[in-house]
Amino acid sequence: MYFVLLGGKEPERVQTGVVSASFFDVLGVKPLLGRTFRAGEDRHGAEPVLVLSYAFWKRSFGGDPGIVGRALEMNDHAHVVIGVLPPIPGYPEDNDVYMPVSACPFRSRPNVENNRQARMLQVFGRLKHGVGFAAARTDLATVSERLLHAFPESRPKAGFLVMPISLREEMTRQARPTFLILLATVGLVLLLACANVANLSLARLTRRERELALRSALGADRRRLARQLLTESTVLGLAGGVLGLLLARSGLHLLVSFASRFTPRAAEIHMDAPVLVFTLLVSLATGVALGLLPAVSRRKDLAAALHEGGERSTSGLGRHRVRDVLIVSQVAISFVLLIGAGLMVRTLWNLQQVDPGFQTERVLTSRTALNFTKYDTPEKRLAFVEQLLQRMRNEQGIVSVAMAGTFPLNDTTGAGSLSGQYQIEGRPPLSNPDLLPTADFQQVSLDYFRTIQVPLQRGREFESNDRRGNPPVALINRSMADHHWKNGNPVGHRISFDQGKTWVAIVGIVGDVRQYGLAAAPSDQVYLSLHQYPTLSSTLLVRTVANPMSISKVVSETVHGMDPEQPVDHFRTLEQARSNDLASPRLTATLLGLFALLAMAITATGIMGVLAFSVSQRFHEFGIRMALGAEPGSVLRMVVRQGMTLVGIGLAIGLAAALLFARLLSGLLFGVGPTDPLTFAAVAVILSAVAAAACFLPARRATAADPMHALRSS
Repeated sequence: MYFVLLGGKEPERVQTGVVSASFFDVLGVKPLLGRTFRAGEDRHGAEPVLVLSYAFWKRSFGGDPGIVGRALEMNDHAHVVIGVLPPIPGYPEDNDVYMPVSACPFRSRPNVENNRQARMLQVFGRLKHGVGFAAARTDLATVSERLLHAFPESRPKAGFLVMPISLREEMTRQARPTFLILLATVGLVLLLACANVANLSLARLTRRERELALRSALGADRRRLARQLLTESTVLGLAGGVLGLLLARSGLHLLVSFASRFTPRAAEIHMDAPVLVFTLLVSLATGVALGLLPAVSRRKDLAAALHEGGERSTSGLGRHRVRDVLIVSQVAISFVLLIGAGLMVRTLWNLQQVDPGFQTERVLTSRTALNFTKYDTPEKRLAFVEQLLQRMRNEQGIVSVAMAGTFPLNDTTGAGSLSGQYQIEGRPPLSNPDLLPTADFQQVSLDYFRTIQVPLQRGREFESNDRRGNPPVALINRSMADHHWKNGNPVGHRISFDQGKTWVAIVGIVGDVRQYGLAAAPSDQVYLSLHQYPTLSSTLLVRTVANPMSISKVVSETVHGMDPEQPVDHFRTLEQARSNDLASPRLTATLLGLFALLAMAITATGIMGVLAFSVSQRFHEFGIRMALGAEPGSVLRMVVRQGMTLVGIGLAIGLAAALLFARLLSGLLFGVGPTDPLTFAAVAVILSAVAAAACFLPARRATAADPMHALRSS
């Protein structure tokens, strides 16, 4: 609920939470300053009081500790500030201030309090210790059944269901799918990095066999050698963990900004003890695992390695197999991550190509919510709207100006939409009124469709004589016309929103507008004339010649010149609204893309490093082959073929895993299926090309083996 608050630096339109006196006690919220509501302050006759949210206190009052006890004017009454909340997430809405029910001019009305059909409350409760949701569900079902028997006249025709919902889960419900995907992605990258380090460590261990054999010959037993390797790898693992923590700390604000788009609990994200413990455990586990890699060696007598040349030493069949398995795993993981990134990039591209149904260029929007105590009649509201529109039309650099209840892409959740049922004149009555069609309603002024450039497809737009006292008219969008007049012309037909008491004539059809997001299909829309149905909360839309933000000051001065106590805020352009709608898929695609590129780089590095080591170990063999007549090209193809065989196996395994991972992404996709063949084929080609390049460089070095040197050393 919104009200105009006076007493700060300037008039403000504040989102107000209307709650019972026990609201904060039930949630266990303790104030940062002052106190919260006391018992009895939500009853009639109580003094009006307010509790400020932490963000609003900081933004509007600069964190003034003396705010407690200060009187602010709202709804023509002085409200005393009794407390300031700590920085906690707002739920169910991110309110600026909180007031008890007794102070709300709407909720405290007798006709609302006594109306059991109002149903505009949310109930919060705390379960007793040891009571689960199953027991709570049973108790609520019993209570609701008793209420239905006690008040049968209040029974909804469509029925209703009372279900307990966990507040913790509800506050993270929207964020959970995206964050689970990112968690899986980070886990895969971590496994990929560990596999790469393990592979390179195996190669390094093989190079050190002569050193370890020498140490063994000088008296070092296996335990001492194991302790040495374990100490080295653990130090490296801990160093990597510390570096990771430093990088994570520097980028923490980016994560908070990303999470804030999905959950009000984003501000709680910080580096705490569990994060440090997890990092320590992962670092130690990685170091210990790498330190124990000598156990994979098949060599029983390390001292025997002293009799072998360093270049002719081989690592053993078992270790070769381990390295091959690690390469296959790296390729498979990279393929999965690249598929996820590819699908999200396709989704972002598809969303960017969506026609929203209006033009976003050079349109400024601003919110002008009227104070209901001052503009308490439709005539006063209409006078303010028409005067503001006339003054703005006279300003230089303005192409057109209009007012509306809201604007496209402003409310992408649909939570603030005004919708209702209607009936079409001449259609047979339905046996169940709940089955009447539903549409979204919006009041718009003259030139609204011209300002945001929504095309008129049939009939006419609103005209100057479509005002109070004249027959009400409406325009509908193309979707509504197609749904209910498939082969006819709805212009001239009438619809009613009050069961036939009054009828509104349809005078035109306009194009569909994606009101609730680019990914959401257009809903049935009814546009009413703001000059016939003036509203308290409106949005001013101004199409300009130049940068629309340059006239924000003009808008503020015009509004305050008409009414110094009238707030005007939330300045932003339609281009910004469109960009904000794309922000979440853009960020998700960017993150997955960065992880996928990192995975591909790690995989290419791992393949190149392992093959380079293998080539160095087999240099003598390649020289013998070429001395016996093998062409350099055949040696190159042999090395590349051996590497690409592992890559092919990894791609096959990655394909199966990617099909499962892509289905997890299906809820985030738009315009592309989770098994899109184009994405899978493109990723396979790209990863194969990168892997082939990684194989080619070491293979080319193999052709440089000297046949004469190989023969002399045989």
